[in-house]
Amino acid sequence: MSKDYYNTLGVNKNASKEEIKKAFHKLAHKHHPDKNKGDDKQFKEVNEAYQVLSDDQKRARYDQFGSADGPMGGGYGGAQQGGFGGFDFSGFQNGQGFDMGDLGDIFGDFFGGGMGRGTKNSRRGRDIQTEIDLTFEESIFGVKKNVFISKQSKCNVCKGTGGKVGTNMNTCKKCNGQGQIREVRRSILGSFSTTKVCDECLGNGQIPSEKCSECRGGGVLKKQTEISLDIPAGIKNSEMLKMAGGGEDIQAGSSGDLYIKVRVKPHPMFKRDGLNLTMDLEVKLTDALLGVIYNLKTLEGNRVEVKIPEGINHGELLRVRGKGVPSSRGRGDIILRIWVKMPSKLSRGAKEAIEKLKEEGV
Repeated sequence: MSKDYYNTLGVNKNASKEEIKKAFHKLAHKHHPDKNKGDDKQFKEVNEAYQVLSDDQKRARYDQFGSADGPMGGGYGGAQQGGFGGFDFSGFQNGQGFDMGDLGDIFGDFFGGGMGRGTKNSRRGRDIQTEIDLTFEESIFGVKKNVFISKQSKCNVCKGTGGKVGTNMNTCKKCNGQGQIREVRRSILGSFSTTKVCDECLGNGQIPSEKCSECRGGGVLKKQTEISLDIPAGIKNSEMLKMAGGGEDIQAGSSGDLYIKVRVKPHPMFKRDGLNLTMDLEVKLTDALLGVIYNLKTLEGNRVEVKIPEGINHGELLRVRGKGVPSSRGRGDIILRIWVKMPSKLSRGAKEAIEKLKEEGV
């Protein structure tokens, strides 16, 4: 005898698709097997009815033949034959009362291999952060630094195994040496078999007969660890470096990452502007008028002659090429901004000389 899908959903034969959808949501919520007093059998029947009546072609065949597959078939269009048919998940989201948080794992286990959970590599140590101070010169040219960090690190005695050196390894009784435990999980799609890492042996399949006395079987312990850092040239203040695997260790898992925040001390003369170094150069009024050669000390400590042309104005810029911040695109420049220092007092002779300049219209 064919099933009465309209009766199953509690709607009449002229019901609209929206009415069918609302009726399905209400009944699916009521009979969901994960809910208190849920009914797995009723839930499947409601789902079966919705699979057919929500699809125009299947509904038309059902109305004509009493089956969604026509006179030669039975059932409801393949929803029981390996596919998910036209199952509409959208109504379960955004406040409809269903918990869809585990669907990623359910689909992953159904199609094989899972979605990344339950594997040994999923165990990972904690990421940590530290700060390091650099001189301005170190930030420009790069430097090697050794820092000491207090963190969870692998035990030097047992090398992270957690077992006493030379002790026998026994098969884990909880997982029978498999390293994984299978579980049966129920969901809106039925029951699925999933696997997770054994929490007794942490995926190793074996447990040491005696624990390491140094780390008490934990495989890791907190200690001061020296880490060597290669600070790249041209790094900026407050920039963050990442050292993969430099974080905390964990037994039977991968290490976390280390993040290093750079603090650059200011330079008494130079400031950074992209790949350029800028500085203010104070010159006397007479040097600005007559010109002068200025010996500039670069960050490397070398001396470079800079010609200050006569008649230069206050605020003008001079460029010393190729002495700025190094990069893969080349090296920036040093930009000098001229500050003309005006005399606070003038001698009688100086005043007379300036008066003559004034008469000449200077």
